[in-house]
Amino acid sequence: MIHSPSELKSLPASEIPALCGEIRAEILDAAAENGGHLASNLGVVEMTVALHRVFDSPKDAIIFDVGHQCYAHKIITGRLDGFRSLRRFGGMSGFPSREESEHDPFTTGHSGTSLSSALGIAEANRLQGSDAWTVAVIGDGSFGNGMVYEALNGCARKGLKLMIVLNDNEMSISKNVGALSDYFGRIRLSRSYFTFKRTVKAICSRIPMLGKPMIAGAIRIKEFIKRVLNQKNIFESFGLEYLGPVDGANEAALETVFREAMDCDVPCVVHVVTKKGQGYLPAEEHPDKYHGVSPFPLLDGAPAGGGKVTFSSTFGDVMCAMAAEDDRICAVTAAMPDGTGLSGFAAQYPERFFDVGIAEEHAVTFAAGLARAGMKPAAAIYSTFAQRAFDQVLHDAALQKISLTLALDRCGIVPGDGVTHQGVFDIALFSPIPGIKIYAPESCGELAAMLRTCMKEDGVKIIRYPRGTEEEYDRSVWVSRGNIYTADFGGGKPETVLITYGRESLQALLAADSLAGGGKAVRVIRIARLMPLPADEIAQAIGGAKRCVILEEAMRRGGIGEMLAAQIPLPETKIIGVEGFIPHGDEENLRRMLGLDAGSVAAEAADFR
Repeated sequence: MIHSPSELKSLPASEIPALCGEIRAEILDAAAENGGHLASNLGVVEMTVALHRVFDSPKDAIIFDVGHQCYAHKIITGRLDGFRSLRRFGGMSGFPSREESEHDPFTTGHSGTSLSSALGIAEANRLQGSDAWTVAVIGDGSFGNGMVYEALNGCARKGLKLMIVLNDNEMSISKNVGALSDYFGRIRLSRSYFTFKRTVKAICSRIPMLGKPMIAGAIRIKEFIKRVLNQKNIFESFGLEYLGPVDGANEAALETVFREAMDCDVPCVVHVVTKKGQGYLPAEEHPDKYHGVSPFPLLDGAPAGGGKVTFSSTFGDVMCAMAAEDDRICAVTAAMPDGTGLSGFAAQYPERFFDVGIAEEHAVTFAAGLARAGMKPAAAIYSTFAQRAFDQVLHDAALQKISLTLALDRCGIVPGDGVTHQGVFDIALFSPIPGIKIYAPESCGELAAMLRTCMKEDGVKIIRYPRGTEEEYDRSVWVSRGNIYTADFGGGKPETVLITYGRESLQALLAADSLAGGGKAVRVIRIARLMPLPADEIAQAIGGAKRCVILEEAMRRGGIGEMLAAQIPLPETKIIGVEGFIPHGDEENLRRMLGLDAGSVAAEAADFR
């Protein structure tokens, strides 16, 4: 029955618990069927309902940091009918999207952006004389991102209609780490103080004539004591009001506190304590395993997958093996020990493992500092998040000729997460950096060998590899030629060459086999080391071929194809690569949409005039 926030507002309070239960069931069913971010979404149902009962979306902008917790928001704001298409090709995005709804005021997907964007919207509303509110919903894990503090530094304007909701579930993707996590833990222990404060205020407000002066006097006394004892919390030190902690499962209390926060003279931080996975026991007990899930059987609660050798697990295993041989080997990650395969390293070598939280910029410069002082660090970051650390790679590592290895996970097409998480920009972004080396392993075995090589080489090295397992096929077709490999199809002197690297290699082989079936002689060239580009080796392998198709599961502009064309004379050439933002969907459909499937490649190669 609820298809808009206005309908939610008219629902009797007595029916809210049942509604929250129905929303949880819908989230569970959709995630079990399509995969998605489950545990975080289950934990914020009551909080999201309370926000929409207090505020007036879309006039009031509600911005979810990262967007891992936006499913209830989508259901409430008129998207229930399409919710079962979540993360499917052509269906609903798993993250807030401006293109999808007017109730999503800012497209999000990366951590730490909500407060800056919310502050900008709130200031624009002030300048334009609008009475609209702006709410930033940000998790305690995201508070480890430095951009949050850059924004906090400018929030304390009197009368600014901005509210910050701190969604505190003690986790980001994995368990939160560091001083901030400990600090929020201490604040949580003061929940009884907040309950006492509200009780006293309620009692005083009922006293005729004297109630309001008593409340005002109590506030002045409290502030005086805080100043004397220096007991302000971090948010109050930034000049903000603070309310909480409040129970994130108590919808009625949340409504009360949100309305109280709207009466503050300056922007207010409302500290809400939620439980990841709330209402679904397996997710409550293992919130890390249910953060992002593939489709899974709802009844037995077992997420699909697991137990297979992946690129990420190979990286972690080789790091452990090297650490056993060399006590200078260190591992750095930005809140992704499980996702990057480093949990085993953390258990075996805790003194040499560093999880810096959601702080990719710090991760790179910290690793550069380790290297500068004689250690051998590898920093493991997802490709899409490494975009944030470009300046640190350039200025703090490459410019200073520091030896640093970056392991970029989730490169190429990232199916379900969509436009904000695709790993297709790293080559165009990092390849112009002088002296950089970029490797693209096509198999787990090749990743292992390249990682060992990188840890011995000087300078900045990047190893880029996809999520999941390697493609299964007969790799004996490849002939090694230094930094490239070749495979011939059809017999005779090749007239057509297909050039590629990484995971796209299988599609090139399948396309070549198809072309050979039509009577064409085809050579596939696979590049193992992308930078420095082995142009002479590629030119020699091309030989006298008349046609060339270059395939990139990465951006076409600034990619390997354009660099190669600038360095050596090529025959008639087509470059197939990514030309825009990639939406969410299954890999098969996305690959076909981009023209990177074997059928499309074969058709392009056969279409030369």
